[in-house]
Amino acid sequence: MIKPISDINQAFDNAMVDDQEQDFESMPFEGDEIDLEQEAEMEKLRGLEVVTSTTNFFEADGPLKASAQHGGRPYEHRSQQADMAVKIAETLIGKHNLCVEAPTGIGKSFAYLIPLIYYSKISAKPTIVSTETINLQEQLIRKDIPLLQKITGIKFNAALAKGRSNYLCLRRLGMATGSHRDEYLPLASLALEMDRINKWAEGSNDGDRDSIDFRVDPVSWTYVCCEAGNCLGPKCKSFRSCYYWQARREWEDADIIVANHAMFFTDLKIKFIEGMEQTLLPEYSAVIIDEAHTLENNAAEYLGLRINGSGVISFLNRLFNADNAKGLLLRGGEDAFQLREIVANLKEDVVRFFSQFEQYLLEQNDSICRLREPGLFPNPLSEKLSSLQETLQDYIKMQEDKDYRAELESQVMKCDAYAAGISDFINMSFADSVYWIEDTRSGITVQAAPLNITDVLQETLFKKSFPVILTSATLTVNKKFDYYRGRVGFMNGPELRLDSPFNPNQVRVYLPREMPEPNHKDYAAALVEQIPRFISITQGKAFVLFTSYQMLRYCADNLRDFFESNGINLLIQGEELNRSAMLKAFKKDIHSVIFGTDSFWTGVDVPGEALSHVIVTKFPFAVPTHPLVQARGERLEAEKRNSFMHYSLPEAVLKFRQGVGRLIRGKTDTGIITILDRRVSSKNYGKYFINSLPDYPVKYF
Repeated sequence: MIKPISDINQAFDNAMVDDQEQDFESMPFEGDEIDLEQEAEMEKLRGLEVVTSTTNFFEADGPLKASAQHGGRPYEHRSQQADMAVKIAETLIGKHNLCVEAPTGIGKSFAYLIPLIYYSKISAKPTIVSTETINLQEQLIRKDIPLLQKITGIKFNAALAKGRSNYLCLRRLGMATGSHRDEYLPLASLALEMDRINKWAEGSNDGDRDSIDFRVDPVSWTYVCCEAGNCLGPKCKSFRSCYYWQARREWEDADIIVANHAMFFTDLKIKFIEGMEQTLLPEYSAVIIDEAHTLENNAAEYLGLRINGSGVISFLNRLFNADNAKGLLLRGGEDAFQLREIVANLKEDVVRFFSQFEQYLLEQNDSICRLREPGLFPNPLSEKLSSLQETLQDYIKMQEDKDYRAELESQVMKCDAYAAGISDFINMSFADSVYWIEDTRSGITVQAAPLNITDVLQETLFKKSFPVILTSATLTVNKKFDYYRGRVGFMNGPELRLDSPFNPNQVRVYLPREMPEPNHKDYAAALVEQIPRFISITQGKAFVLFTSYQMLRYCADNLRDFFESNGINLLIQGEELNRSAMLKAFKKDIHSVIFGTDSFWTGVDVPGEALSHVIVTKFPFAVPTHPLVQARGERLEAEKRNSFMHYSLPEAVLKFRQGVGRLIRGKTDTGIITILDRRVSSKNYGKYFINSLPDYPVKYF
């Protein structure tokens, strides 16, 4: 049986504190009399206090009025924010669920944090806030929560929960920079980066990768980050100063835990689907899922399967890389020599195994293909990986170096996961799932995703005893929750749609009459003609949103001269700057323009004059031939429902709302939305896009 986390934490306490007596005075003993009726009445009163305190906080003359005195924004009473907060307080006390659409500008983070803060004082378990983006996590922990602690005067603990791989492992760093670094690192080029990380670690308080001020190659980080498979726990010589376990203790002591969707769904899978005792997050009393518009796709991703061929090769190189004679198995002895031979041969098997998928894609003349039948491809790899696993386990038993054993045991776990995962993919072991192969930037990848997300989320979230609150700026289509509810299975609670706090006259919308439709041969040329026309209105200050990188490149290549001659800085996604650097440059130069694709439609916050214009080149319909999109459509058609109207269209509307929602972030912001997709007026479904926006004034061109 896996050792429960609580036991490990107790071991940490024992290691850190000597001769500490326990306080038995407050512990209940058999025979203590408890008045259940009185206890129930007290709980009801405490619940009413949560609602009352939340209501008072957001009143016109409430505590929030002192925000600026504590370093926050100047006070601005928003009735929508107060309504949302009180509804959440009632939900927490009533122990039911809630789904809230809170448009930009309402201040939804305060609206859910305040009731959570008051609720934390009567709840014996922590509450979870799960977000999609790191930016929002950091905002909540570094900015919003400290401010609310000052305003409320309430003492409570909040912690940021990240996965193990975000933290530096001091034991592994010692191996990567010590005398055995040649056998530990598969590439000599990694040594310099290990030295840089080591120098950074000397001044780090948290060992968090996100606090590193230089670029770290993701592959390099895997050799020094914390991993479940090789963690020695209290037996580790670095346990007292371990960054991960220090963070873990903060989670255990926290009243509010801020996590991301990746961690939350991984924990959900471990806890409620796999039924394991050792989970990532402590038992919680309530969940807030912010940025909940991504709920279905996050659940599909983290509850599904994804194996990359390059990842398997990297795992084997970690054991032994014959190209440069490095790896964990370089130690002497006949057993190690035999293992090196097995690994070298297995790498060739991996290349052959994934090459068959590459050849299949070439034959289909596509970069992505769906598999509909199990057993279409031979799979000698799983058996050979299982054989390697057994041989490794025998070898580990003979090793005395506990650090070395820990590293090898971690590789055994990976070996087992790859063997099982590849077998599950080839045999299509997961019911009600879609399977596909894809040629990605990192090489051939095999994937599977569940199609019954509605059922899964109902069983693991919405039918549980703890309240679940979903919120986002974009959850409705045509001002109704029907589509979203059907996709994620929301139940056991009401829905609340709040109005925008902004004046519709802050925005003008330009719609086309003469633009060719996107499938017309003249469409690309028309974009090149119209984009400069509208960029000139605001002298830059714009996002130009594309749905394909190919079209983005075409427009960028044909418009460089225009931007240069007009002194407008053009920032192009996919060139030298990453997204964060592009946004930083965009905010600094308020006359700049970003050409962006998928990642710029959501999760970007640029308040003020810097972003005054959003140009939508094409409605963001998902590629209909993508296996997951195709399978979801087939499922709807089998239920006698039109897949375009019940899936493709509402998905595009929600993403469209996310894209144009980048524009107005405050009451003083003004801007323009330009739609260069003629289907907004030429197709009957175009009205769904416009009707999902506030009542902005519309002009035609």
